[in-house]
Amino acid sequence: MSYVLLALAVFGLITSTVFAGMVLAAVPRYLRERRVAEGELRKRPGLTPPLTLLKPLAGAEPDLEAHLASFFEQDYPAFEILFCVRQPNDAGLEIARRVAVQYPHIPVKFMATGEPLYINAKVASMELMEKSAAHDILVISDSDVRVTKDYLRAVALPFADEKVGGMCCPYRGIAAGGGLWARLEAVGMSVEMTAGVLVARMMEGMQFVLGPTMAFRRNVIRQMGGFKVSADYCADDFVLGNETYKLGQTVVLSHHAIDHIVINLSLMASLKHQVRWMKSTRFSRPKGHFGTALTFSMPFALLGPVAGVLLGHAGWGIGLLAWGVATRLALSVAVGRMVVRDPSWLNLLVLYPVRDLMGFFFWAASYKGSRILWRGRVFQLLPGGKMRAAE
Repeated sequence: MSYVLLALAVFGLITSTVFAGMVLAAVPRYLRERRVAEGELRKRPGLTPPLTLLKPLAGAEPDLEAHLASFFEQDYPAFEILFCVRQPNDAGLEIARRVAVQYPHIPVKFMATGEPLYINAKVASMELMEKSAAHDILVISDSDVRVTKDYLRAVALPFADEKVGGMCCPYRGIAAGGGLWARLEAVGMSVEMTAGVLVARMMEGMQFVLGPTMAFRRNVIRQMGGFKVSADYCADDFVLGNETYKLGQTVVLSHHAIDHIVINLSLMASLKHQVRWMKSTRFSRPKGHFGTALTFSMPFALLGPVAGVLLGHAGWGIGLLAWGVATRLALSVAVGRMVVRDPSWLNLLVLYPVRDLMGFFFWAASYKGSRILWRGRVFQLLPGGKMRAAE
């Protein structure tokens, strides 16, 4: 048994190190592209096609007013913002109205879908807003997103290429309130999520988008049959990006990172959210999700000291543990600090190895059942990523 544990530790550390090496190989290319993109923005400040921002809302989330204000304060000449909720008395819509009053020069529309016909209520909102949009590039962002004034210029840049049908932005996790559980979830966003995206992009190109900010040409959305193609899916962002790719359109990962605010402050809220996300990935991309287990380092690194003590070679165990921690720290700096520019060294250097260990258990938990809790309702995930209301 001792040798089995040692072999498992070494095997897992090798596979996770190979993955880390792939990430580290992808980072220099991404950074070079970012320098080029930033140079293009300086050389071509007039590249500003009119944009429509679609903002689905659902309730009054923490600091929503400040997050929405960051979209009104864009250094961009021509854009409108559309807000949509289920019911006209939604507290989130009231906050949006209050913010809009402070920026009378920005065109704004407010609308409500009523009780949606689709399982994914967000899709109903996007569909309604698309019909009312004045412009042909649609920028969709979640309510728990905060942006800088140059955000729209960065979003518009890829669309200078006529072959580009969709784009998305990487994001860094920002812990609302700074609590431990929110910080652990945030560093997973900054490092684990982004690392996976960089490797997928290097291996097969962008065949998906990331939901916190995604943008599409309107004609691309209509060619795929409208937003309703994702109506039965939990991971609507994956579906929309994948359908864009299937149409032969280029999907671009932007070089502009945004703030994704973690609003799950309690332990249970954070755990439920992360397991739900893992389950969604399991059903949307089952093969890739299964292999994700071999990208985590800390579960295998912790087996090292156990095997080392049992075999009478504690030094081996300490060496294996140090090996695992070193790969996580390398990813934290390269991805978290250099790619998405996460400002929190505590998150990156102290908490990410812990989050890596937790991530393995979230992965394991994703194989328990097919039900998820989403916005107060229970759904059952189906093969391919679709979902239905649980009976």
